[in-house]
Amino acid sequence: MGMNWLGLVAVLSLWAGGLSAAPVEHSPRPLPRAGVVVANGVQSPRLINDARDDISTQRPRARPVPVASTPLILSTKTPEFDRWLAAFRGRALAQGIRGDVFDAAINGITYDPKVIERDRNQSEFTKTIWDYLDTAVSDLRIANGKKALERQRDVLEKVEAQFGVEKEVVVAIWGLESAYGTFKGGNDIIGSLATLAFDARRSAFFESQLVAALKILQAGDVAPRTMTGSWAGAMGHTQFIPTSYLTYAVDFTGDGKRDIWGEDPADALASTAAYLNRFGWTKGQPWGVEVTLPKGFDYASANRKNTKLPSAWAQLGVVGIDGKPVQDHGEASVLLPAGSKGAAFLVFKNFEVIERYNTADAYVIGVGHLADRIKGGPAIKGGWPLGDRALTLSEREEMQRRLTAKGFSTKGIDGKIGPLTIQAVRDYQRSINQVPDGYASLAILQKLRS
Repeated sequence: MGMNWLGLVAVLSLWAGGLSAAPVEHSPRPLPRAGVVVANGVQSPRLINDARDDISTQRPRARPVPVASTPLILSTKTPEFDRWLAAFRGRALAQGIRGDVFDAAINGITYDPKVIERDRNQSEFTKTIWDYLDTAVSDLRIANGKKALERQRDVLEKVEAQFGVEKEVVVAIWGLESAYGTFKGGNDIIGSLATLAFDARRSAFFESQLVAALKILQAGDVAPRTMTGSWAGAMGHTQFIPTSYLTYAVDFTGDGKRDIWGEDPADALASTAAYLNRFGWTKGQPWGVEVTLPKGFDYASANRKNTKLPSAWAQLGVVGIDGKPVQDHGEASVLLPAGSKGAAFLVFKNFEVIERYNTADAYVIGVGHLADRIKGGPAIKGGWPLGDRALTLSEREEMQRRLTAKGFSTKGIDGKIGPLTIQAVRDYQRSINQVPDGYASLAILQKLRS
């Protein structure tokens, strides 16, 4: 382009002038990231929720970030992206980002079409829950989790004592998010977030994440090119997005930095425990317990809103795999992640807390079951409908359209198998004298087509 960054800003200052800061998209369930899915093909965000409440009391003091030693040369292949960066600079500075921090962070980044391709193609990345669990809780991951726990036992025991979250649960999240620090992601976070913020699909949300990432750099926790992670902006050992990092990450080592990227995972593990603690983790309460259901079980009662003490469920015939009532750890609901033909669980409030990290049932079960296995617990005993496959996005949308057309409204066509679609499936199953388990299977779609 033949012009350095400051020169480009000067040329575009009039064009950019008057632009207000982009609105921040506040979502309790931020963007999806490819790779983790649930039965029925509901895409998992696999990211920590957008931060709202500040619990971090160990923030480091701000330190200057070194200015790039060479002039910034923008890509000559994407002039629209360059113009967007120039305009965004003004918005970032208006939100407290120093000019030297911005220039050092943006130095050398270019529009990355591979990031957009990943973002566009997520919806079809689907697995059944049993396929997912085969990987998430494989023998190798269990063995590696036990080794990781032993390597970090001193840190994890201190983390558990301070935040009241069992070390096995923290290790399980670490294992699912980065294979115990092995795969933390190599994307340049600033470059990826700038690309996504420039794109129109969720520009406001990603711009808010980009500003948060710049605030992290301004605080001095990490250098610009060391801030790496997933293509979608998740960072470090346990994959925090920037806004969540700002609110929940802690400096557990006391070195003045909240370092979730480095070889030492202490800050990342403690930050994960702090996050779970903030959302109400109850130490000693299981995430869930596998159960058996009685003959003639009312599958309509398998509803997350229908909670009872396990002793009350036992009176209805819902008992542990050993045939004994589950201990009264608190109110619980029956969860059937693969319908009446799959394993059944009583899930407690801690299930909901893990959901704050990731909304997908498969992920929560994966974390909980991996933690149990690392602790020495047994494998899931119940079977799965192995002949089924996950529905594609187009098939999920088709199911919703066909259900609605038959009078069982899903209140919208979005391809997400949530509570409204599950209830519509249940109602349809009742109308055709099938077990009303709400399982949105291929067989149900085929029945709807007939």
